[in-house]
Amino acid sequence: MLQKLSPQQIQLMKLLQIPTATLDQRIKEELEANPALEEGQDYGEEDQQQESESETEKEEFETEDFELDEYLTEYMEDDPGSYRTRSDYGSSDEQEKTIPIAVENTFHDYLESQLGLLEHPENEDFQVALQIIGSIDDDGYLRRDPSAILDDLMFAQNIVTTEEKIMEILSQIQQFDPPGVGARDLQECLKIQLKHKMRQANGHKELLDSAYCIIHEHFEEFTKKHFNKLKKQLGICEADLKEIIEVILKLNPKPASGYSSQNQKNNNYVVPDFIIVNRDGELELTLNSRNAPDLRINDQYRDLLQSYRINKRQKKTTKKDKEAILFIKQKIDSAKWFIDAIRKRQHTMYKTMYAILQFQYEYFLTGDQRKLKPMILKDIADLTGLDISTVSRVANSKFVQTEFGTKRLKEFFSESLQTKDGEEVSTLEVKNILTDIIGDENKKKPYSDEKLKDMLRKKGYNIARRTVAKYREQLNIPVARLRKEL
Repeated sequence: MLQKLSPQQIQLMKLLQIPTATLDQRIKEELEANPALEEGQDYGEEDQQQESESETEKEEFETEDFELDEYLTEYMEDDPGSYRTRSDYGSSDEQEKTIPIAVENTFHDYLESQLGLLEHPENEDFQVALQIIGSIDDDGYLRRDPSAILDDLMFAQNIVTTEEKIMEILSQIQQFDPPGVGARDLQECLKIQLKHKMRQANGHKELLDSAYCIIHEHFEEFTKKHFNKLKKQLGICEADLKEIIEVILKLNPKPASGYSSQNQKNNNYVVPDFIIVNRDGELELTLNSRNAPDLRINDQYRDLLQSYRINKRQKKTTKKDKEAILFIKQKIDSAKWFIDAIRKRQHTMYKTMYAILQFQYEYFLTGDQRKLKPMILKDIADLTGLDISTVSRVANSKFVQTEFGTKRLKEFFSESLQTKDGEEVSTLEVKNILTDIIGDENKKKPYSDEKLKDMLRKKGYNIARRTVAKYREQLNIPVARLRKEL
């Protein structure tokens, strides 16, 4: 047996995966592709109150003998107001306003403005330098091999040069501001910055020399925090090593971090898909208004159907008229499907989030992480009657705005862990306690995973050492050796 998905089901699944922040772009793409779909207010207050659902026509026109009367009659008698996306889930007073973005130079523009600093440039050197600058990523690193840049210049610019020339120009770009730009890895980035500090230092360069020695000759020991090895190899005491490491820690591992444009900063803002408000002890859930755009079927297409219907009765239609009306029917059906998919998206999202709200009601009421219950996708699927994969699509990349901050929906899903008393608690609770323990530890003697396991067991959590290690890795907390400080 083979189960097939209809185009409408596939479209709905794709829309469910889209977060609110990118829904606008998806709607714009559909508006550009389908002239039968348009943005705008609804037809009027009377039509807005009519929410009667109308079934879309499922037959396809396969032959020229197909009669359009049934389709035309059903569509003309259909309620236009039913093919719009206004819903009762959204909040009308939560209107999104477009924020004007100031035009400013980008990081790459800033680097290009320094091309006048190149030493004795030849005719093609500027083009080579531009290609290198264009290959520098947003962190300020050049992660592209000279051979690849050589190929780019040959095929795109018709410039034949050598890898030696590319490296020569790259070394000059590495002297540009900000210090460290154009480095190919972290070690080179730190070395460039230390050399820059040495050139600016007026005497007392001993610390910088020692720091450069560590990065150049003992980088692996430094990254793995083998402090005892460093003290022996450099022949210095712990106090001196601490002073040298403080110099290194003040360097910038991402040289371009201070030059991100305003537009890039705006892209980092989280747009919540849901909003939960506490009104006198009662939690109220709404969809972000951007989930309910005003969409409807174009009136002109409806008028064309009406004209064709009249002309057909008067036997004034031609073969070209029929071909045109088939095209119009296709576009109207596509617009109906898209509007229905948006409406079903709103309904499915609201239904799923409402179930999560009820399941984690105590947490949304108090904001106390300890109130979070163990919850898996199947729990919400059972409550809503939806498929687990549908719940997963809703939870993925979605955010909810609460009084305690904007949270990712996936954060509320967790496995259960049994305490010594037999009570089931969320693994999120254990992770929060683990984070607190590591945050309060003595960084000169950080706790091992075995010690962390013993401390959690004393608190009543029945947990194994490898589980502690798994949770620590999920929290992006390094092992004890790498947490050690002087």
